[in-house]
Amino acid sequence: MAVAGGTGVLGRQVVDACRRRDLTPVVIARSAGIDLVSGVGLDDALAGVDAVIDVSNVVALRAKPAIAFFEAATGNLLAAGERAGVRHHVAVSIVGCDRVDMGYYYGKRRQEELVGGGSVPWTIVRATQFHDFAGQLLERSPGPVKLVPKMLSQPVSARQLADHLVDVALGEPAGLAADVGGPEQHQIPDLARRLLAHRGERTKVIAAPLPGAAGKQIAAGGLLTAEGAVILPETYDAWLAAH
Repeated sequence: MAVAGGTGVLGRQVVDACRRRDLTPVVIARSAGIDLVSGVGLDDALAGVDAVIDVSNVVALRAKPAIAFFEAATGNLLAAGERAGVRHHVAVSIVGCDRVDMGYYYGKRRQEELVGGGSVPWTIVRATQFHDFAGQLLERSPGPVKLVPKMLSQPVSARQLADHLVDVALGEPAGLAADVGGPEQHQIPDLARRLLAHRGERTKVIAAPLPGAAGKQIAAGGLLTAEGAVILPETYDAWLAAH
């Protein structure tokens, strides 16, 4: 089972989930000599692969670089998968990417279009933000006061999501699957404050409202799972206690 983006936050968890089931994970990452954007090394990496789980990612807030990345990476991965006879392509997307107008989400929409229009049998799994997300935003905010965007979210365990993705990949292609999220709704700035308190840090967090249409869409629940979603049980408090 190939894991595209297998060295990232979710990718490492997917690789571990494969190993727990005695599957053989193939890590697709630049550090492994495989480049999704150029396609270098993909054919060799996918030789003999039954399924691909694509959790690849790019740090891009604007639409143009996000779209460019997913067009190149997804296009190359699908083409190599077709040549290799891959049985099942699983792409991980984001809950709300089809209804929240943020730059990065336009890239995810393009990824979904390519997967859905490709010849490799596919499943798209949209998931909510991970428990790790608040900490990542803190790291990206320099200075003694942290600005964290005001976002109503439904954070999910990356480890439990990884197990779910392996289940999906071992099953039959299903098209657009049910949303996946955690059991609780939280404002991301509140999670950031709780994380800092858990670390014993007294850093001030300011909730920064998101401007424009995206801010209104998120406030209206744009990042929350739809009816019929798969709810994974780990809470944010349980995740904190384990970290």
